[in-house]
Amino acid sequence: MIGRIWTTRVDEVRALEYEAFAREISLPMFRQQPGFLGVAMFRRGEECVVLTLWRDAESVAALARSTSYARTVSEILAAGFIQGEQTLETYNVHLLADLQR
Repeated sequence: MIGRIWTTRVDEVRALEYEAFAREISLPMFRQQPGFLGVAMFRRGEECVVLTLWRDAESVAALARSTSYARTVSEILAAGFIQGEQTLETYNVHLLADLQR
């Protein structure tokens, strides 16, 4: 399993718009991707972190090639609530436990 972590900042005045975009656009797009296992989206003030979980490295690579992912990225950037630099990191997940506990 692979954890993919994307971080960015949003205009706090438009944070609710960002959160709506995440629910209405990003989440459905992720759910359509092969190998997608889950997502957690975090926000603290202007800081945002999106953790997605993927079956394997090929699933993460397929996301990067996905036209629906590219369209979603273009839409979120065009919306103008993302600010500053973005980072993207991937990790091998070696422990995941008690999500429903």
